[in-house]
Amino acid sequence: MIVERPRDLLIKKVLAHGFMVIFLILILFPFFMVLSISFREGNFSVGSIIPENPTLEHWVLAFGFDYTRADGTVVEPPYPVMLWMWNSIKVGLIAAFGVLAIATISAYAFSRIRIRGKGGMLDALFLIQMFPTTLALVAIYAIFDALGEVTPILGLNSHVALVLIYMAGVTLHIWTIKGYFDGIDTALDKAAAIDGATPWQSFRFIFLPLAVPIMSVVFVLSFIGFINDYPIASVLIRSEDQMTLAVGSRLYLNEFKYLWGDFAAAAILSGLPITIVFLIAQRYLVSGLSEGAVKG
Repeated sequence: MIVERPRDLLIKKVLAHGFMVIFLILILFPFFMVLSISFREGNFSVGSIIPENPTLEHWVLAFGFDYTRADGTVVEPPYPVMLWMWNSIKVGLIAAFGVLAIATISAYAFSRIRIRGKGGMLDALFLIQMFPTTLALVAIYAIFDALGEVTPILGLNSHVALVLIYMAGVTLHIWTIKGYFDGIDTALDKAAAIDGATPWQSFRFIFLPLAVPIMSVVFVLSFIGFINDYPIASVLIRSEDQMTLAVGSRLYLNEFKYLWGDFAAAAILSGLPITIVFLIAQRYLVSGLSEGAVKG
């Protein structure tokens, strides 16, 4: 039996907690810097971390309202931040639900249904996911530019085209959910078959309720990736009213003027949808990540 002295345990606890505090400070320091810039007067990136004369100007403008300064000057919002946020949320939710539906159904098929060449298809998916979509930006642009000549809804500057590109990144999530399904006892399938259930009924009434944790993980990770995407959206989306928040925020930092304060407020607002989605799915995330990591 190992016995440690209380003094040694106290030192270890102090060191562990001290390390965690320092680690959190290093992680959160950039966020506090951006938060400080959003409350400073003017649009300056340098200054005290605690604003000397804090103002809500950048936040009022980010929410789309006119701001009246102390000298009576009325400042209008330079860009439609809330419209950009709505575009980001709309595209992110639709693409995330699409990825979740395709990945869940495909994972069930690979896990439970006998398919000729299943191993080769899984290996192909594994190889495809090694190459990021940004490597195909030139091809993506050419394809959707040509499609736009046939039907504008599938062309450039279309949210439908952006959603389709995002849904193409489903391969990794198929592997993730398949590993979860592989860990479910096959006796459930046999019992359902004996009771006369079809494979679709088994999937709908047995596997889907059991897979809620891993589905929540896939949905949240997909949504975060889509709503924060810049390279693909910046290539496909051109007009200001169609931009997502990640792409539109870049307009604050143009070659003629850097609106750091307005940019900081918009950047913090971009994390609001992610926070809300994370809080809603929080109860399932821990179990989904842990179980999906050890199964398969």
